[in-house]
Parts: sequence; C-alpha cells; structure tokens
Amino acid sequence: MLRLILEDKDIHPLIKETISVSHREVVEEVVLAMEGQSVVLVGMAGNPYVKKARKLLEENAIDFEYLEYGSYLRQWRKRNALKMWSGWPTFPMIFINKQLVGGFGELQELLNTSELQKLIA
Repeated sequence: MLRLILEDKDIHPLIKETISVSHREVVEEVVLAMEGQSVVLVGMAGNPYVKKARKLLEENAIDFEYLEYGSYLRQWRKRNALKMWSGWPTFPMIFINKQLVGGFGELQELLNTSELQKLIA
C-alpha cells in the first residue's frame, strides 16, 4: 500500500516552486550516495539506533556510506525533508541498492534471515 501524498493538481501553483526546492540538496545528496554505494545509511548524531546499525554493518564486514544530518537539536529541517521524501518516520534510514529497507530493526531482521546478503548481491 502506498502512502498518501498530495497530487500535483492539489498544490497551488504559487507554492510549487517552494515545495520543489525545500532542502532538495539533502535529498539529492542521498540519491547521489545511492548511485555510488550499494548500502547507504542515513542517520543523526546521538541516536543509539544509528550507532547500532553502523556497528551491525561493520561487524558483518558490509561496506556502506554513512550520511549524518545533525543531532536531536540541529538540522531537524533537513531530516524532516528526508522523512517527507522517503515516508520513513525515524532514523536510521537504510537503503540497499537504492531501495529503502527501513531502520535498525529491519536491518537486524534482514541479517537474521540471510536476506541482506541476497539484496546486496
């Protein structure tokens, strides 16, 4: 089931430009990282689940690119743009071969079921 999102026709022309450029550079940075790396982890400083996800990938010798956007009190607008773009409500956001697979819990489940290796291959 896809998440609900406003259709283009439901956005007034006067605000379309504002919406299209709002922290676009952050989303483009993540997209660019996905072009060059199979596993991309997007996180924030001080978040224990981000640290756990990084550790899990490192322990399993999985190469990944890590992008960090602030902490709980800094750069929240950039993180909000990523949440709105992806639809994923929390950090970390983990992408494997350009596909959002979720956060730490989902990463752990993929590793436990050996599905992660299949996705990376």
